[in-house]
Amino acid sequence: MPITYHLDSSARPPSVAPTLDASQREVIDHPGGPLLVLAGPGTGKTTTLVEAVVDRVERRGLRPDQLLVLTFSRKAAEELRDRITGRLSRTCASPMSSTFHSFCYALVRRYQPAELYADPMRLLSAPEQDVLLRELLRHSRESGQAAWPASLHSALGTRGFAREVHAVLSRAREVGLDPDDLTRIGVESDRPAWAAAGAFMREYLQVLDFESSLDYAELVHRAVLLAESADVQRELRGQFGAVFVDEYQDTDPNQVRLLQAIAGDGRDLVVVGDPDQSIYAFRGADVRGILDFPAQFRHADGRPGDVVALGTTRRFGARLLAASRRVAGAIGVRGSIDAATFQRFRNPPSPSPSAPPPTPLPRRRCR
Repeated sequence: MPITYHLDSSARPPSVAPTLDASQREVIDHPGGPLLVLAGPGTGKTTTLVEAVVDRVERRGLRPDQLLVLTFSRKAAEELRDRITGRLSRTCASPMSSTFHSFCYALVRRYQPAELYADPMRLLSAPEQDVLLRELLRHSRESGQAAWPASLHSALGTRGFAREVHAVLSRAREVGLDPDDLTRIGVESDRPAWAAAGAFMREYLQVLDFESSLDYAELVHRAVLLAESADVQRELRGQFGAVFVDEYQDTDPNQVRLLQAIAGDGRDLVVVGDPDQSIYAFRGADVRGILDFPAQFRHADGRPGDVVALGTTRRFGARLLAASRRVAGAIGVRGSIDAATFQRFRNPPSPSPSAPPPTPLPRRRCR
């Protein structure tokens, strides 16, 4: 069953709508379909995202349970939820925003066949995964399933090697590789360690299934397979009338596939990000996701997805803006974003000395 939201009739007093510049208003008034919002530091990306969500409810008639808002950290999800519900002057029983992993976990639990596992699927913590990998690696030489090169035998079972194997398995899943794919790549490229990692990956996944457990990479992978199946995709697309993503530069290829399954084919998808702040490649993030957004998410008539660059920097003055743009300008990029829009993103106008300072966010009480 879809997640339901219950609106509280004793809502808080309405918050004041922020003053938006022309580029932010262009995002709010976008008629629908795929939209990439390029937002540099201090350009009001969160305010723009919140107002776009509010617009879908107050002006376009969508219910809160028809909106999906995704980001990458619990803190960011909580802040988005607080700001959205504050602007809507409503409280909801279910969160208005969630992390990718929370959404994927709910999706897997929702469609998990009752007869497949004795217990509900459990998400491994990072320490639990580390312990499991080290135990399996210590016994992998005896089991014979993974033919690790002799040069690596002394490393089996060490924490450092377990972390290296974890990284390989995670990156493989993030680009959609199965154990056989990883083994084949290792054989074809004459990399025995990769071939052994593929065999070990098969053993590792078997243990996860036996224990009714998932790690984070496997969680997203299985959510993608579910979302791409015809019946589940039809249900998800029927449930969500609009999808929003913050910090889109941090997506990995599997998360892009998930969004294509839920909000592809010209559906209403708004993503916000800054390719110059893509710093999580070591965790699988791929900056090509944001740079190729217009080609990967097209309108129903085949046109590339739209791109808007937020154009007013409010966080710092002209000197810091010029310095930051000089640094960013040295970062080479390639993708399907048109050059003129990308230049507007890279070179926003300097803030006016007489411009009022940005409105501070409400202070949050410590918990």
